[in-house]
Amino acid sequence: MKVDGIQAEMRAMMVEASNTAPTATGAKVGADFGDLLTKAINNVNSLQKASGDLQTRFDRGDADVSLSDVMIARNKSSVAFDATVQIRNKLVESYKDLMNMPV
Repeated sequence: MKVDGIQAEMRAMMVEASNTAPTATGAKVGADFGDLLTKAINNVNSLQKASGDLQTRFDRGDADVSLSDVMIARNKSSVAFDATVQIRNKLVESYKDLMNMPV
């Protein structure tokens, strides 16, 4: 994977993030939290599968796959998974805080 591809992905994400307008209180949000979480988990899953596929192709001696491609894909999937675990931990912590609040 080339650095230009990663930069293009980052720019696309920045444009997407900047195009979202804040919603008014009580307004229905376009996608609910569950859908966003599902999409994020599916994205992490696809990164891990792609990383595994590249690893397998490299192990079999595919000339189109370099070691740097494998390492970059492996690191991307690792960072995405670590971020997902941290988000899960924060969600569990927030849930526990809500459950411990007095009514």
